Amino acid sequence: MTAENDHTGTPLTLSVRVRDLLPGDLPACTWSGSALHLRHVEKELARAVAGEVDYLAVCTPADLPVAIGGIDYQVSEGAGTLWQFAVLPALQSCGLGTLLVRAAEQRVRDRGLHRAELAVEEDNPRARALYERLGYVAYGREADAWDEEGPDGTIRRHETMCLLMRKDLLT
Repeated sequence: MTAENDHTGTPLTLSVRVRDLLPGDLPACTWSGSALHLRHVEKELARAVAGEVDYLAVCTPADLPVAIGGIDYQVSEGAGTLWQFAVLPALQSCGLGTLLVRAAEQRVRDRGLHRAELAVEEDNPRARALYERLGYVAYGREADAWDEEGPDGTIRRHETMCLLMRKDLLT
C-alpha cells in the first residue's frame, strides 16, 4: 500500500498483509496498550478459537503486527461488532486503519452477516471521522467503562461515553 504520512507529508510505501492475530504476536503488540490490555487480548484469542470472535493483524513483510482489531459476533444479533482497533502510533494516518476496517467488514460478510457495528469514544474525533468516511452512521450513545493500567502498574476504571455507529454491508 502507498500512503502519505499526515505527520510529515512524506510518501510512504509499505507492503502489508492482513491475517489472524496469534498469541505469539502479543509481545510485538506492546504499542497497542498496557500489559493488562494485552492479557485481555490474549483471552479474546481463546474466544477466536471457539469461533466467537475474529482478531486480525495487519503485518509487515517481517510479519510484525502494525495494526490490530477484533470482531465480536456475540454482542449484537445479526452483526459483527468491531472493537479494540489500534494502529502503531508512528504509522497512524497511513491507511492501515482503513485496511483493517475493510478486512473486518469482509470477515463479517464471510459469516453471512450484513451489518457491522462499533462504539467510538466521543472524545476521539479522528477515529469517528475515519468510521464516517467508511460509511458508518451514528444511531445512539452509550456509557462504557473498562480497567486501565497506568505506567506504574496501578489499575483504574476508565469511564467514557461512546457514540454507537453501524454500517449496512449488503453491497
